[in-house]
Amino acid sequence: MAVSKVSPQPADKYDTGAEGMCPYRLVLEHVTSRWGVLVLIELLERPYRFSELRRAIGRVSEKMLTQTLQTLERDGLVHRDAKPVIPPRVDYSLTDLGREAAEQVRALAVWTKDRMDAVEEARRTYDETRG
Repeated sequence: MAVSKVSPQPADKYDTGAEGMCPYRLVLEHVTSRWGVLVLIELLERPYRFSELRRAIGRVSEKMLTQTLQTLERDGLVHRDAKPVIPPRVDYSLTDLGREAAEQVRALAVWTKDRMDAVEEARRTYDETRG
């Protein structure tokens, strides 16, 4: 009778034991940050120039949008296409990886919008019992 050996599960190569240093948690933070979510959802529709994207998102500072785009670009989610023209033209679009992430984020955003009545009711109930 043959004995089946179960190979041990490989250790998660991204589990460093320190929550703050875990690479996938950092990417999750980037994707789900206040501006990261909005950038990804907007770029699902089409490529944008910086100023167009800033207007489409609204209320984001130039500095925060720049930092968000750089972070998402570094993570491989956003592609920056700088055209050598005068005046300079830079377009931002999603990579295939970015499109995958953006679809997931958009699903969460749609769920949030669709379930706001239930959330508001839960908040009212909570506030009434605490108030």
